[in-house]
Amino acid sequence: MSTSSEKAKALIKLIEKTDEWDRILQTLHPQSLNPEEGQPAIPGLLSWSKESFDKRLEFIKSVKGMNLGKLSGKEPMPTNPELYQGNIENFIGMTQVPTGLVGPLLINGTIAQGDFYVPLATTEGALVASYSRGAKATRLSGGITSVCLTEAVQRTPVFKFVSLPEVGKFMYWILDQVNHFKAIVKTKSKHAELIDMRLNMEGNQVLCIFDYSTGDAAGQNMVTICTDAICNYIIEKTPIQPQVWYLESNYSGDKKATVVSFSTVRGKKVTAEAVIKEKIVKEVLFSTPKQIVQYWQTSSVAAVQSGSIGIQGHFANALTAIFMACGQDVACVSESYVGITRMEVNDAGDLYVTVTLPSLVVGTIGGGTRLPTQRECLELLDCYGEGGARKFAEICGATVLAGELSIAAALASGSFAKAHRLFGRKI
Repeated sequence: MSTSSEKAKALIKLIEKTDEWDRILQTLHPQSLNPEEGQPAIPGLLSWSKESFDKRLEFIKSVKGMNLGKLSGKEPMPTNPELYQGNIENFIGMTQVPTGLVGPLLINGTIAQGDFYVPLATTEGALVASYSRGAKATRLSGGITSVCLTEAVQRTPVFKFVSLPEVGKFMYWILDQVNHFKAIVKTKSKHAELIDMRLNMEGNQVLCIFDYSTGDAAGQNMVTICTDAICNYIIEKTPIQPQVWYLESNYSGDKKATVVSFSTVRGKKVTAEAVIKEKIVKEVLFSTPKQIVQYWQTSSVAAVQSGSIGIQGHFANALTAIFMACGQDVACVSESYVGITRMEVNDAGDLYVTVTLPSLVVGTIGGGTRLPTQRECLELLDCYGEGGARKFAEICGATVLAGELSIAAALASGSFAKAHRLFGRKI
């Protein structure tokens, strides 16, 4: 999961637009204040009563100044089909998914800083309770440090020729065209920027791997349109015509888990960490750092035997629930869930937990983010619109970590099945 030096420098420049580098690094340290003081807990935890539902809405109104009218059903949802153009074809109505609240989730990020109340849309009982437990344990230990490291979205056309000499001629020509390609991209999108082009030669065909930054959009449609314009330029100008070419070779990793995305970056690469005090592990997670690490080491060996790309517990649970709540392309969970969780006992006897997501495909503009309830959820996180994507990515990384911590503790302590009996069934 390496990052090129040029991408790393570009990221540092981007981060330094918000503050000085040394001051930003200071924000990543665990909170020194006592997190127990003034902890704004969600009211009516694990209560399904109408009274608790109303209290939670009043709570959000008091701490965020939001009514959540669309999400709560207290305001009518628009049924005008024209509103959904660009999101759905043959519109017939809305599929509702219950949405719960996790928090406060304390994050020490480069952009995501402070307590967050994270909406999770799911039909899986026990899920919100589990993430809430992880959020509590990390907050009582100083919070989760979460950093968006780098970003790139790929589109990879393929050009097939008669022979290797033709491939050589084509590659010699195309390597001098990158600046032209960058200029073409600027005419097609105000958000997309062509970062780099890489070539992958296989016999008589060439994969052109175009790396883009896409601003605050997830960017799959954006890079498709830009790459199509580049390919049309290539076909018009190339000194040697391919026998056939395709806009996407199936190399980019779009909507699938791949080793390429895992080892480089697709979307946004996020890493997060937390140190959970031994006392908190015992009191909140009903386990010990040693027990949890022992379970994680054992399960990691089993994951390797299964052929897993990466090693993690259930990234897909957090990401699917956040994606549905916040208007992301849910199919991108197939690539976004690939990653690594690592757990260790540190010298003080506390539990160190870290997660890395190298292919997190998220955005805060375009797509489903503009729909009523999805917009409300992004606004709840202060992430809606321009400037929100990297912050949103850091929140996703922190939420994933909270869930990894909770599920590992449940399995290590033997309470996993009990939790699902309590919360995963209707009484």
